Amino acid sequence: MKISIDGVKIGPEHPPYIIAELSANHNGSLDRALETIKEAKRRGASAIKLQTYTADTMTIDSDRPEFLIKGGPWGGYKLYDLYKWAQTPFEWHKAMFDYARELGITVFSTPFDESAVDLLEELNAPAYKIASFELTDLPLVEYVAKTGKPMIMSTGMATEYEIEEAVTAARNAGCKELVLLHCVSSYPAPMEQANVAQLVELGRRFNAVPGLSDHTLGTTASVAAVSLGACLIEKHFILDRNDGGPDSGFSIEPQELERLCTDAYDAWAAVGKAGYNRQEAEQSNKMFRRSIYFMRDMKAGESVSETDIRRIRPGVGIEPKHFNTLIGKTLQVDVKHGTPTSWEQFND
Repeated sequence: MKISIDGVKIGPEHPPYIIAELSANHNGSLDRALETIKEAKRRGASAIKLQTYTADTMTIDSDRPEFLIKGGPWGGYKLYDLYKWAQTPFEWHKAMFDYARELGITVFSTPFDESAVDLLEELNAPAYKIASFELTDLPLVEYVAKTGKPMIMSTGMATEYEIEEAVTAARNAGCKELVLLHCVSSYPAPMEQANVAQLVELGRRFNAVPGLSDHTLGTTASVAAVSLGACLIEKHFILDRNDGGPDSGFSIEPQELERLCTDAYDAWAAVGKAGYNRQEAEQSNKMFRRSIYFMRDMKAGESVSETDIRRIRPGVGIEPKHFNTLIGKTLQVDVKHGTPTSWEQFND
């Protein structure tokens, strides 16, 4: 299975599609957001992805205990205050879309409610991402699917049944191109719990293009995922982790993004296809195999003994597997020491 975003094909036969997730890493500055888009393009990312929400579309401003985050990188924040800090204002979106398109990098977003989808449709977003935390919001999944655009859905925390519900809802509502991302919704995710092998099962079980939304530190898990068949990698991206911000601790910097793009492509290229055909790069080295050579000058009519021939490099003569067959045969022609054997030299 494969999909296409902005004319770029994504699937097992195509290089991995690398998404730089901007998320909250603009730190409240549109100029910073635009610079991050520019750097993502310069470092080789296939796309830049935004998150489209406001604090009011995500939650309510409540002091009830369940609205207070306990533990993790955002411990102590009220949900409303966190999203107020992290949001990408709706009024920034046109400038960000226009700038990305001017640079020639694909831009799309994760909508968190229907109003976000409506905004992104006005901007002609080429695809949509459903976040792990919204995977069970089936009305939102259906609303996005009705756009007919390719969908990328993260599966962090989801059970098999919840994934099946979301996939069914999306397809029944009109989604024909679907990527499912394996994801561990921990920030950062422990490497020993990354479980990237699951992406193979996701692709098989749900007949979808498999990928990885990677929250581990560094790029190792992403490259490993590509070697297992991940066609799309999503990684949070920041210009400088020292700037801080809601997502800075688990985001990669420009040099890491560049290395990810290079290493992911190399991993994909290295996997290739199973088969027994000799690779082109091996052809010239075939001659350095062993073959059978004469070890002394010999006359026509002489019989070959075990000490008259040897199996040595290079591989110009008869193959070593015929060594015992040649012993006892008589020569039709004279041969010199160091001459490779050939069948024409021997009597039948």
